[in-house]
This record gives sequence, structure tokens and C-alpha cells, in this order.
Amino acid sequence: MQPLTRVTPATIDVLHTFVESSDALWGLRVIKESGRPAGSVYPILERLESLGWVASRWEEDDSRPGPRRRYYELTDGGAVAARAAIASFVEARRPKAAPSVIATSAVTA
Repeated sequence: MQPLTRVTPATIDVLHTFVESSDALWGLRVIKESGRPAGSVYPILERLESLGWVASRWEEDDSRPGPRRRYYELTDGGAVAARAAIASFVEARRPKAAPSVIATSAVTA
């Protein structure tokens, strides 16, 4: 498994969708649950799969009408890495704490 070189808010939304689900997801479901457009989601899925974070398989149920679905799931390593990437992204976006008043007045004294 390779690390992500580019982590965007859309990537985090897609990873969050997988982390929150216990089932394999097909592309349209990822689109709906992440709130991201297909033009963002499918390239992200392709990148995650090429890096080994996600594995995919084609639907085998011929009884369901419509085109076959391609199901995606986080790999074991991908699940760990996805949680870490989400946590890191959230931490980086968290506002920094203001310096305390005590520390500031001690410097000026």
C-alpha cells in the first residue's frame, strides 16, 4: 500500500463514507453519501485502488435489473490509513489555540 500524495476535502469525504459503512459500496452510493460529484468521486476511487487503499469487484448478481455495479471496499491497511488521514486532516483544520494571557504577560514583565 502506498501513501496518498494529495489529500483534498473531496478525498476525505470519500474516505469518510467508507469508514462509516460496514458494507462494500458502489460508485453511485459513494457519490450520494459523500455529497461529491461523479467527476470527483470516480477519479478518487481509481487513485485509492491504484494505491492499495481500496479493492473493487464487479457485482455477480444477474437478477438485479440494470448495469452491473462495481463494489469498492477499504483494504485492511486502507481502513487504518483512511482513519489516520481523516484524523490528520481534521487536526490540520482545527483552529490553533491563542497564546494564554499569563504567558504573554510573563514575557513583558
